[in-house]
Amino acid sequence: MKPSADPRTRIVCFPHAGGAASFYQGWGPFVPDDVELRAVRYPGREDRLLDPLARTMEELVAPAVAECLPLLDRPLALFGHSMGASVAFEVARRLQEEHGARVAALFVSGRSGPGRESLPEQSYATAPDHELVSHLKELGGSETAALDHPDLLELVLPAVRADYRIVEEYRADPAGAVLDAPVVAYYGDADEDVDAGSAAAWAPVTRASFTARSFEGGHFYLSDHRAALLRDLLSRLGLAASR
Repeated sequence: MKPSADPRTRIVCFPHAGGAASFYQGWGPFVPDDVELRAVRYPGREDRLLDPLARTMEELVAPAVAECLPLLDRPLALFGHSMGASVAFEVARRLQEEHGARVAALFVSGRSGPGRESLPEQSYATAPDHELVSHLKELGGSETAALDHPDLLELVLPAVRADYRIVEEYRADPAGAVLDAPVVAYYGDADEDVDAGSAAAWAPVTRASFTARSFEGGHFYLSDHRAALLRDLLSRLGLAASR
């Protein structure tokens, strides 16, 4: 997304359920030239549209771990929003537990900490199209424009359903590795599914520092506060934003 010939730090971003790497496309101008910005491309969307959809969290985590390993020659930070927060967390755990690699920091956004994840009253993975579409519109996000076009819906909804099934079935392993890296949890102060208490539930996953910060807005607060979010994120890595 934003390569660097000689990066000082790398940041890998993990999209939300139904989301794609392009969600982070607008982050490039806010990141210094010596910071390399990458985004994970989940199967079944954009340039991986024909790839089989992932069915489990493991099928998202394992390829991401393999792609991150060659990037560890420089400090590597992970950022994940919503479902992506859980994927990033599991990747950080796997890197540490199986490869002895400590990420520079884990940034989780719009997701309650392990043990505090809320389950919907009805499964959105199996909900009728109109209910799923209504739910997605309420959340907001960059994909909502596609929801009013039937032809695009046929491309978007299968990935959304597959991701929601993963989210609904996933539970963090309480016996898994406790991270040595600092963890920062971000959330929107009007997000109906994440509040100060559930964001603080990320604290036990690290033996390093933990911080939580809220921004004004709902689940996709980061779309309206991109510059402020990146200033905060970069400052925690000892870096300055370019804008």
